[in-house]
Amino acid sequence: MKTKINWIEKMAFSSITPSGHEIKMDASEEVGGTNSGARPTELLLNAVAGCTGIDIISILTKMRLSPTKFHMDVEGQRADDHPKKFTEIHIHYALEGDLPEDKVIRAIQLSLDKYCSVSHSLSATIHTSYSINSEETKGI
Repeated sequence: MKTKINWIEKMAFSSITPSGHEIKMDASEEVGGTNSGARPTELLLNAVAGCTGIDIISILTKMRLSPTKFHMDVEGQRADDHPKKFTEIHIHYALEGDLPEDKVIRAIQLSLDKYCSVSHSLSATIHTSYSINSEETKGI
C-alpha cells in the first residue's frame, strides 16, 4: 500500500488514499495551523474504531446476525511527554438488535485479538466495553 501526502500551506496537508478518498490534515491555530483538517491523532482514533467496527459487522454477518444500529464511542489517553503517544484507548461498542451477547463478545474479541491490523499496529492498551439494546455497559 502506498500513499502520497502533499503539503498545502503552513501545517496543512492533503492526501488521496489508495482507494481514492481525500483526507485533509492540519494542526490547531495554537501551533501554527489553520484548523482546516483533522489532526493525525484524531484520524488514528477513528482508524482503530473503524477497523474494529468493520471487523465486527463482517463477523456478525457471517454469524447471520444483523444489528439494527451500531455506534462506537472512542476515548484515547495520551502521554504527557513527547512523542505524546496514545497509552490507552477505550472503545465502547453500542449495538442494537436481536444479538446474542456471547456472539457480540466473540466478534469483538476476534477483531481485537486477530483481525484488526490498525489496533495491532499500535502500542496502546485497548480496552473495550459494549452494550446491546441499551442494556448496562459491560467490559471485556
